[in-house]
Amino acid sequence: MGDKANAHPGAAGRATAADHPASVRNVVLVGHSGSGKTTLVEALALTAGAVNRAGRVEDGTAVSDYDEIEHRQQRSVQLSLVPVTWDGYKINILDTPGYADFVGELRAGLRAADAALFVVSASDGVDGSTRMVWEECAAVGMPRAIVVTHLESARADFDTMTRICAEAFGADDPDAVLPLYLPLHGEPGPDGHAPVTGLIGLLSQRLFDYSSGAREEAEPVDGQLPLIEEARNRLIEGIIAESEDESLMDRYLGGEEIDFKTLVQDLERAVARGAFFPVLAAAPAAEGARQGLGTVELLELVTGGFPTPLERAAPAVTTPDGAAREVRACDPDGPLVAEVVKTASDPYVGRVSLVRVFSGTLRPDETVHVSGHGLTDRGHEDHDVDERVGALSAPFGKQQRALTHCIAGDLACVAKLNRAETGDTLSAKDDPLLMEPWQMPDPLLPLAIQAHSKADEDKLSQGLGRLVAEDPTMRLEQNQHTHQVVLWCLGEAHADVALERLRSRYGVQVDVVPHQVSLRETFAARSSGRGRHVKQSGGHGQYAICEIAVEPLPNGSGIEFVDKVVGGAVPRQFIPSVEKGVRAQAARGVAAGHPLIDVRITLLDGKAHSVDSSDAAFQTAGALALREAAAEARIHLLEPVAEVTVMVGDDYVGAVMSDLSGRRGRVVGTEQTSGGRTLVRAEVPEMEIGRYAVDLRSLSHGTARFQRSYARHEPMPPQIAERMRERTREAS
Repeated sequence: MGDKANAHPGAAGRATAADHPASVRNVVLVGHSGSGKTTLVEALALTAGAVNRAGRVEDGTAVSDYDEIEHRQQRSVQLSLVPVTWDGYKINILDTPGYADFVGELRAGLRAADAALFVVSASDGVDGSTRMVWEECAAVGMPRAIVVTHLESARADFDTMTRICAEAFGADDPDAVLPLYLPLHGEPGPDGHAPVTGLIGLLSQRLFDYSSGAREEAEPVDGQLPLIEEARNRLIEGIIAESEDESLMDRYLGGEEIDFKTLVQDLERAVARGAFFPVLAAAPAAEGARQGLGTVELLELVTGGFPTPLERAAPAVTTPDGAAREVRACDPDGPLVAEVVKTASDPYVGRVSLVRVFSGTLRPDETVHVSGHGLTDRGHEDHDVDERVGALSAPFGKQQRALTHCIAGDLACVAKLNRAETGDTLSAKDDPLLMEPWQMPDPLLPLAIQAHSKADEDKLSQGLGRLVAEDPTMRLEQNQHTHQVVLWCLGEAHADVALERLRSRYGVQVDVVPHQVSLRETFAARSSGRGRHVKQSGGHGQYAICEIAVEPLPNGSGIEFVDKVVGGAVPRQFIPSVEKGVRAQAARGVAAGHPLIDVRITLLDGKAHSVDSSDAAFQTAGALALREAAAEARIHLLEPVAEVTVMVGDDYVGAVMSDLSGRRGRVVGTEQTSGGRTLVRAEVPEMEIGRYAVDLRSLSHGTARFQRSYARHEPMPPQIAERMRERTREAS
């Protein structure tokens, strides 16, 4: 691990295909936007020898600097893979977006990784979203470590940040969140800030100096060791407390000096099983330097302390028809089980899929079976097809290095899987399998769009289909009542990226229009109407008269048609015609053009002509009768009401409840949950929560989550209903 007294880099550089799962480490970087994740990835790639400041990669191929290889703006909103090698290990570094809108990319990174590095800024601290992701990782026992960045900031204080991390991440055991190193500071500058120039290992008591641009090991100078004694003792006690050797604590308390090698081994085991969470420091390399501060220590932590894919239990596997299937974890010779964790479109090679192999070995040009769970509500089909695998490659920015194979535990990019989408399972064509899905966040921000021109309209359907195929957190809705095309997104940034991808990738220009909710109408009281359709224009005429009564029904009753005609006033063959006419009119609306619901329509009487009566005539008469009944009655305009549940920290409960009340919501209950959070249940008109995904994030500083589901339609307040009718009249 990073505190080994005689560490050496060994073989380093850009990664190729791994030959055994034990030599692979899959690590996901987690942290809020601006915490320094992407800068840290670049620093690790530089230290590992995958890229250098001269802009040439390990094999001499001329490329631009790493931050130019992959545009930062693009990297900031999507999952990126950077594979490097260090000390004979292949490390797949998964860089996730820090924006809350792209939590789907974060979940994909967590699915593909076996351990997580939480990146926190020494100047900004730990935000609520990062804490929630920590809890997600804790729930599944994922090993974690913490990296403190931005130490060059004048406000940076490593000791303070370590205490904040212990409070934020060590709620159950603060002594399990401890630093492995303390930073060493150089001479203060004109502003009085002393830059961090090196680290001192708390276990090895060795100094690692980065001031020359490369890591140099040295003996501590006089007076440095006493400064770390307290932190060192606390670290040793924390390691021993998590040791599987129960005699170690008794030996330590008895005054025995625990062997350095024993401490390192116990530390590595505790980190690998998710019982101890070391804190490290890192900073990017200065101009012309070969190594960033703390990057060697971090790479050694990853290779020595983080688990191999062999130590991770694979997600549950079934056959496509649901029968459980036992698959040995991470066996390169086992049946093929791989998962698409990300889908992207490349303008030159087409669709590219990032795949994590959990069992077996994936090879180019072989035919695999693609199985999907079917997110039809989000525009994804339920796949059950065979596809031919294209080339396998390891990404490096915009370049791809060809791979001959991808074994269990490794990740690779796969070209030309034209049907496979994010979350789909790849397996042998003669032995199809399906992995359990991972949790996808529900998109709750509606974005109503329409084609900008006729040319865009022709390309819109295909562009939207490709867009949702890449992003399972996006839902496509064709609303049959409002006739709007709606993209449901996770937030404003998510929506902006979707529109930009439609324009730049698929050449589709769209206009954003106000999102409409599905309103309804109903009768407030009993009414009656008479429909008379009598016309004579030579030959057969049209003759139909019917009388109806309309009365309101309880919510959710729909439309009920009752026949109470006596004496054959309306011939039996025309009664279905009347029903068809009134139902057609109900679907068109009777007041403001919204569908009529929850009424009983009773046919009481009518008249027919032996020659001129017809099916069409009685349909028209039925519609006229319903319109006359509506003209004589008070019509309620109904709006949809949603059941909303908000999970929010106790500090923001009052603000959330007040905000819901301001949206005409009714709070129906609260429930205290673990972790200092409260579940608030409310019923809120859907018209008032169109932007709630954005507003709640602002209100709770990104710490609250909510879910919504349709409850029922309710009468709209009279003043709001009148405004809606005015808009309808103006539009017509």
